[in-house]
Formats: sequence, structure tokens, C-alpha cells
Amino acid sequence: MARNILITGATAGFGKSIAERFATEGWNLILVGRRAERLKAISAELGKKVAVLPVTLDVRRRKAVEQAFTELPEKFKAIDILVNNAGLAAGLGPAQSADLDDWDAMVDTNIKGLMYMTRAILPGMVARNSGHIVNIGSISGSWPYEGGNVYGGTKAFVAQFSRNLRPDLSGTAIRVTNIKPGIAETEFSLVRFKGDTVKAKAVYQGCQPLTAEDIAEIVFWVTHLPAHVNVNDLEVMPVCQSWAGYKIHRE
Repeated sequence: MARNILITGATAGFGKSIAERFATEGWNLILVGRRAERLKAISAELGKKVAVLPVTLDVRRRKAVEQAFTELPEKFKAIDILVNNAGLAAGLGPAQSADLDDWDAMVDTNIKGLMYMTRAILPGMVARNSGHIVNIGSISGSWPYEGGNVYGGTKAFVAQFSRNLRPDLSGTAIRVTNIKPGIAETEFSLVRFKGDTVKAKAVYQGCQPLTAEDIAEIVFWVTHLPAHVNVNDLEVMPVCQSWAGYKIHRE
């Protein structure tokens, strides 16, 4: 019997690659994204291999999220894996001059969107006593950097929320994993710099960053471990990336 995976932010980057990886193993896909045309194209392509349900949805809209998953088609009702992948970084300025609209966008998507999706899907998992929630966090939730202010704060929330789900779900068979990638070449920087391709490309110059396929393979691995094994946190960086040490301002 085919199993179901729901992926948010499925129109590009990690989400798209995760969908492609699971499709190779015959999983039914529930693909959530805001960009309807791109979602339609991806769904049509993957639909040649597996059953696909595209859901055009902005995870920041609480009521829309609640309504979207109340009446799923029978084939897709039992969601085995939820991948909370939708997220973004906006801007790289210091806190004292950052754009508050950017801060709101990150909080609304990275925190609230993840909360709304989890709350919508988790009761069904509990009722079936089966499921796995995979949250896509970031090393930015653990390690600070200049301009990472609110983005890092939102990913720290993802880490702590993931941890706190585990005791809430104690006694059930439901697993929770927070995956924390380092630098990865996707549309991430293009979004952060609001379409500035020069700035976006400069982020990855001179190093070999992670790829979306790398993260997809990690998601596949953690969700296919024996049922009694729960990977709580998984932090991954490319070899070219490491910690820079403490910053000291000297007069």
C-alpha cells in the first residue's frame, strides 16, 4: 500500500527535491506551495510516476491551512510524513536598520506557517498512532552570524518546537526530526536578496555548498530508519563551511 508524504514549499529547492526523491520510491505526494503554475508543472511531471495532490496554499494563512486538510481525497487522508519545509530568509541587514516587513515575513512563514501545518496534520497522526514530522531548520538556529538576527531566531524556534513535540508525543509511535542545513545552493539567497542574482551567486562562489538533493537524501534516510529510531536533530554543513570563532571588536 502506497504511503503519503506532505511537503510544504514544494515548488523549488529542498521541497521539490524531496518530492522527487520520494516519488522514485512510489510514495503518494501532497505538494503544497504558493506558486500555482509551478506547482501544477511539478505535479504533472511527478504525476507520471506516482499519485500527486497539488495544494495551492500560503501556509501563513491560518484559516486557509485549517480548511485545506479537512476534506482530503480518500487516497491521501492518512499522512505518514509531514515535511515542514516552507521558509525563507529576507534581508541581511543589522537589526538596527532591518526592514520590519522582512521580519514579519520570516516570523509568519518560518514560525507561524510551521505551527499551523503541524497543528492541522498532527491530530490525524495521533489518532492513527503513526507518523513522522520532519522540520527543516537551519544551522542559523544554533550559531549566530551578522545579519542573521530574526532569521536565526525563527530557526531557533523550529529547533525548540521540534524538541518540545517529543515529550508531548511521548507514548505514541510518532517521530519528530529537525534537520539543520548549512549553506546550500537553492533559491534561498535569491529570495533573501529579493531577486538580485549577483548577490545571490556571490554567496556560493569559491566553495561547494550543499545541494537540494543532499537534503532530500537525508530526509529520506531519517524517515526510513527502523520505527523505534528517532533522529532528534541532524546538523549538516558542506566541508567548505565551518565555524568562524568569536568576533572581538577592538578600539
